[in-house]
Amino acid sequence: MSTIKCIGILTSGGDAPGMNAAIRAVTRSAIYNGMTVKGIYRGYKGLITGEIEEFKTQNVSNIIQRGGTILKTARCMEFKTPEGRQEAHNTLVREGIDALVTIGGDGTLTGARIFAQEFNYPVVGLPGTIDNDLFGTDVTIGYDTALNTIMECVDKIRDTASSHDRLFFIEVMGRDAGFLALNGALASGAEAAIIPEISLEKDQLSDMIEFGLRKSKNSSIVLVAESEVTGGAIGVAERVKKEYPEFDVRVTILGHLQRGGSPSAQDRIMATRMGVAAIDALLEDQRNVMIGIQNEQIVYVPFSKAIKNDKPINRDLLNTLRITSI
Repeated sequence: MSTIKCIGILTSGGDAPGMNAAIRAVTRSAIYNGMTVKGIYRGYKGLITGEIEEFKTQNVSNIIQRGGTILKTARCMEFKTPEGRQEAHNTLVREGIDALVTIGGDGTLTGARIFAQEFNYPVVGLPGTIDNDLFGTDVTIGYDTALNTIMECVDKIRDTASSHDRLFFIEVMGRDAGFLALNGALASGAEAAIIPEISLEKDQLSDMIEFGLRKSKNSSIVLVAESEVTGGAIGVAERVKKEYPEFDVRVTILGHLQRGGSPSAQDRIMATRMGVAAIDALLEDQRNVMIGIQNEQIVYVPFSKAIKNDKPINRDLLNTLRITSI
């Protein structure tokens, strides 16, 4: 039987649509199971400074449809130090918080894992990142909404591209992962995607142009993942201007547009399922696990696996994009 009476919940790192749906589900599931809930503001920073408020069910009313996070988020350098983590632990003890639910991406789970090990403290993580780059879950909270945003933006840019016979490079987020670029390209009917997973294997730009980019088209759209490996949209466009001066090139960087907006139905449902599952995990005395979804089923993924293992890109999708872009 679990001895957990009070849980803390925080969001950390970059915000993602659906985080509020997760906060709502964690809060209400904990209350349903007789626990007290405390909301920790501004991520690990709020854990150190003690910016904490008790959450009742009404604290999370009318938030499922909102983007961003009502708990706010912040980067926290202090939490990367042993002294900072000790201060965070002191706060948890002082507040009577027995376990922690953290919502965020790779950095959030890395911090959670170190903290859980140092203090033998129960932590469960939820994968909240638009990048979809966490191993052990088919999708992360916020990814579907970001993908829909990218699709809508590219649809609008295509109107201009086709009016002017131009080659557009559109940069999307993803850091070192090409999920948004590849699936965004498929969803929007783009001609190609330049992603970091393939960049080290071949020259994607020359491959794309030699394959016959624009042989049968007046305008083309290529999605580029932001990454040092790909050089980003600006880097790729500079190369085209030098090596293929016949192209009229334009660059659009979607930036933080992709992070905002009301979460899609899929993100709301998934975040809600994961939030309830986080409390189930704590009731089962699980710790140091991330809640994931594989083949529509909830799974518990050890932090070490979720962080250390690289999530593979589906290479069949690259071929699908190639076939449908002729």
